[in-house]
Amino acid sequence: MAENELVYRVVRNDEEQYSIWLAGRETPAGWHHEGTEGTREECLAHIEKVWTDMRPLSLRNRMAELDA
Repeated sequence: MAENELVYRVVRNDEEQYSIWLAGRETPAGWHHEGTEGTREECLAHIEKVWTDMRPLSLRNRMAELDA
């Protein structure tokens, strides 16, 4: 199967970090299907659009607590 024929899905972990995974494979432990599927390029473009803060959620929450 050619690379451009593969279907990927966007996955996200509890720290709101994103990755892509082949759609036909079991999602790795600790990751959840985010809802987006498509070509590798489509999935990476979606991640680039939605993942605007690369810091893990726990760090963002801690920094917000310190600012309060």
